[in-house]
Amino acid sequence: MASKQTQPIGIELAKRRLITEADINKALEYQKQYPGKKLGDIINILHLCDPQKLIEAIGDILDEKAILLQEDDIKINVTDYISLDIARQNMAVPFEVAAGRIKVCFADTSNRRSIETVRLILLNKGLVMDKYITFETNIETVLDSMEGMASDNINTNRDISALVDTIIKTAMEKRASDVHIEPMENEVRVRYRIDGELITAVSIEKEKQQQIIGRLKAISNMHQEKQESQDGRILLYPDYNIRVSSQKNVYGEKFVLRLLKKNAGIQKIFDLGFPNDEQLLKACFDKRNSITVVAAPTGEGKTTTLYSIIDYLNRPEINITTIEDPVEIRIPGLNQIEIDIKTSFSDSLRTVLRQDPDIILVGEIRDRETAEIAMQAGQTGHYVLSTIHTIDSIEVITRLRKMGVSDYDISSTLATAVSQRLVRRVCKHCARQREFTQEEKDTMQKIADRYGSQIDFNGKTTFDVVGCERCNHTGYYGRIAIFEVLSVSDEIKDLIMKGASSIEIRKEALKGTYRPLVIDGLNKILTGYTTLDELNKKLRIF
Repeated sequence: MASKQTQPIGIELAKRRLITEADINKALEYQKQYPGKKLGDIINILHLCDPQKLIEAIGDILDEKAILLQEDDIKINVTDYISLDIARQNMAVPFEVAAGRIKVCFADTSNRRSIETVRLILLNKGLVMDKYITFETNIETVLDSMEGMASDNINTNRDISALVDTIIKTAMEKRASDVHIEPMENEVRVRYRIDGELITAVSIEKEKQQQIIGRLKAISNMHQEKQESQDGRILLYPDYNIRVSSQKNVYGEKFVLRLLKKNAGIQKIFDLGFPNDEQLLKACFDKRNSITVVAAPTGEGKTTTLYSIIDYLNRPEINITTIEDPVEIRIPGLNQIEIDIKTSFSDSLRTVLRQDPDIILVGEIRDRETAEIAMQAGQTGHYVLSTIHTIDSIEVITRLRKMGVSDYDISSTLATAVSQRLVRRVCKHCARQREFTQEEKDTMQKIADRYGSQIDFNGKTTFDVVGCERCNHTGYYGRIAIFEVLSVSDEIKDLIMKGASSIEIRKEALKGTYRPLVIDGLNKILTGYTTLDELNKKLRIF
């Protein structure tokens, strides 16, 4: 039981004439033999007071809702909400759900760590927790009846499996792209990346760390004894491919699970956020004898954009081959190749060139060899699509130069460089619409003026984010891409051939249709997709 009262709980109960001084002495003698037991629980164990009156009085003293938990009070399947292992670790039992709220009783409502652990697990299931207090013995009786007569070892294994399963399934339900399971000094922290943001889901007892690691290695087909970095896959969930990476840190082995939904379908390029301009789309991607590169840091949706471009170009009369690591979405009509440890992008690309392709998708240009072969393919009648890690479309040229690609090859082959970022969409279920402030207008117009753009605020509104159960109380739900497009004009080709810097190339590009990411970001704010604060968080514009 918790003990936040100003006086000892025995004295408080005696004041209410529920127990006598002799009863308190009996309880204190018992506590000497079992020092871990709280006085309220001992009074109940020794039958020194009517249990219903006792728990009600303790609840009143501690200012907590109280219940004398019995099996008949449990109106739900407890393990649908928390595993038995978590329930026993935290001495907690959920017992009723209604209207998005779940009632949970605890043996110790002063244990903030236990309260927060259970609260976060349930919050990730979309439920708000109402806290109750009960006797520890009542919780033990309920949990024992649920576990039956199985051995402790079997129960532990079962509960660890259920715990890991719950972590993964909750991540799926919450649309997480990644799960981070991180050994810390005194706990194991679980975080989900949802819409690009890391959110702490739960903290798990440190003593369960090795069992969790063992379970993850078992289902990922990793070596149990090996503590060096490993890669694996979890194939237990029919709708997902889960890539697993382990890395030793000072407190143990950290695991990151990348959740890739099978048959997720391909979004249309305009639905991703690409400017709704059919002529621009055709000019950027309906090419021959060249290469188009999509550029962004890791996790900003490059592969998704490539798939959308391929979907736009895919026709029966065109032979399209992809080289990927891994193949994330299977597309009818395409020849998709997945590289493995025995092959590389460059090896596969050499072979593909003998397969009479019209369009080649290379998942990523990582090195000079792949870059040069991709350039050669673009110079010999093929259209090549690929990605590269760099900060914007202009810097694609710099990155290729640093890889060792000649200025001649870049200028003669690079047709389009597209850069993108993902910003969170406003959750329309809870957002509050409002007018732009004058300060916001001034900030946005100042940015637009810098790049020769104009903003029309007439009739435009923005949103204040609020937060609700649907959006995990973040105020945002889903993401949309902001784009910048560099079409390599003859003037820019000449600058590349002369070895011009990225500053010179950018200045020339701004004379044409090129506008940086922030301009499309401002357009997304004006159309109500996102907010100025979110754009600033992504691009640091002020």
